[in-house]
Amino acid sequence: MISIKEAKSRRDNIDVEGTIEDLSEPRTVKTRYGEQQVCDAYISDGNDRIKISLWEDNIKKVSNGDRVQILGGYTSEFRNEIQLNVPRKNGEIKVV
Repeated sequence: MISIKEAKSRRDNIDVEGTIEDLSEPRTVKTRYGEQQVCDAYISDGNDRIKISLWEDNIKKVSNGDRVQILGGYTSEFRNEIQLNVPRKNGEIKVV
């Protein structure tokens, strides 16, 4: 596991642990895979935090205040904010 501060400077193969904060209500968006549910949240390790987008089944896995591990994540930038993403195939989010 690395810190969220370290995760912000990496691009892929990111494993972090933190607490879910500011979980938004799910919304429907159109993607190349069709309409899908997505919601935004932040994951905090107590020193820093990073935005994370949760898609489809991952939305139901977490609640505000849950301690989670993100395994195999990657970062991207959207609207001048670095975001942590959980890939569909090789990534995982789990409540610990």
